[in-house]
Amino acid sequence: MTILSHDELKNLVDNSQIPCVSLYMHTQKAGPEIRQNPIRFKNLIREAEERLYATGMRHTEAIDFLQPAKELDTTDFWQNQNNGLAIFISPQMFRYYRLPMEFQELVVVSDRFHLKPLLHLINSDGKFYLLALSQKDIKFFEGTGYSLNEVEVANMPQNMDAALMEDDIQKGVQHRIATSRGGTANVSQKPGDFHGQGSPDRDKRQEDILQFCHIIDRAVHEKIRGDNAPLLLMGVEYLFPIYQEANTYPYFIESGITGNPEMMKPEEVHEQAWPIVEPLFHENQQSAMARYQQLAGTGTTSSDIKEIVSATYCQRVDLMFVPIDMQVWGKFHPDTMTVDLHSEPEPDDEDMLDFAAIQTFINGGKVYTVDSEQMPNGTPVAAIFRY
Repeated sequence: MTILSHDELKNLVDNSQIPCVSLYMHTQKAGPEIRQNPIRFKNLIREAEERLYATGMRHTEAIDFLQPAKELDTTDFWQNQNNGLAIFISPQMFRYYRLPMEFQELVVVSDRFHLKPLLHLINSDGKFYLLALSQKDIKFFEGTGYSLNEVEVANMPQNMDAALMEDDIQKGVQHRIATSRGGTANVSQKPGDFHGQGSPDRDKRQEDILQFCHIIDRAVHEKIRGDNAPLLLMGVEYLFPIYQEANTYPYFIESGITGNPEMMKPEEVHEQAWPIVEPLFHENQQSAMARYQQLAGTGTTSSDIKEIVSATYCQRVDLMFVPIDMQVWGKFHPDTMTVDLHSEPEPDDEDMLDFAAIQTFINGGKVYTVDSEQMPNGTPVAAIFRY
């Protein structure tokens, strides 16, 4: 199973092979209800076969096409589930994700994968970073409200000793204290001035830790430069003011997680991290909603699905709200910039809300996926235009 991430979502978006089958289902994690998982799964597979028949695919071809998904149907597979399951199949791509979110059961057969439900998990306003820092180990994580996954960072040192040794080789011992790019380090500082007077050994150790933090900051800054997701630090308490002095990332959160990251599992870290960053995301969504209401009637907003779909294709949409629990079936014709809508999905139809959301996402706009009752003015879609 592949881990769902921003890069993985882009891989699904970039898939150009057709047909594309997208399956979503709610899964039971434990108890006697898990016996319903394979039953509902088989029903979805059967529905996918029927949708493929409707596109002109022969019976045997449809069976072969869905075979990778059918092979998941084992006792071991169903005994290791999360709250939701998402499966994507195209001629040369097969992905499935056990996800910590309950999905509405859905089958979509189209020219693109149906990805709107995933945006709620990994869109840019639900993402945060966490740096787990100790002198012996450094780990960097990308998180959402549902998960925390370790990611690799180029040039990230393994530990403090290795970092300082490499830095000595590259710069020379006489340049051990680097000036922070945008930080607060003072080049006029002398060893005895650092964080107050102390013994020479203690001052030297603090200088080493500050230099260590500068090295880490450079690696982190290169990894997430230009991003606006919050960055949390986890470590022992004395590291916080030192790293804050070295930090150059503008969205660093001063209130981090105190503790030794070497002693905690990622799930335990996530339980402490999410309550710290969650209020920030609610504030962003509320500010976006207020902005939409403020601009309503000025010509820079719309709740017309046809107008919005065309605008997303032209990269005009800056911000969008879409309901996660609703679909609007139809077809977009880029040659005429027109949209046909249907009350029920027809062959080759796709969810126009999904189309608009993904177009906005890949063109750098913000997408807020909310429950339908949270939509502004009860509309099925709402957007703010760039121009």
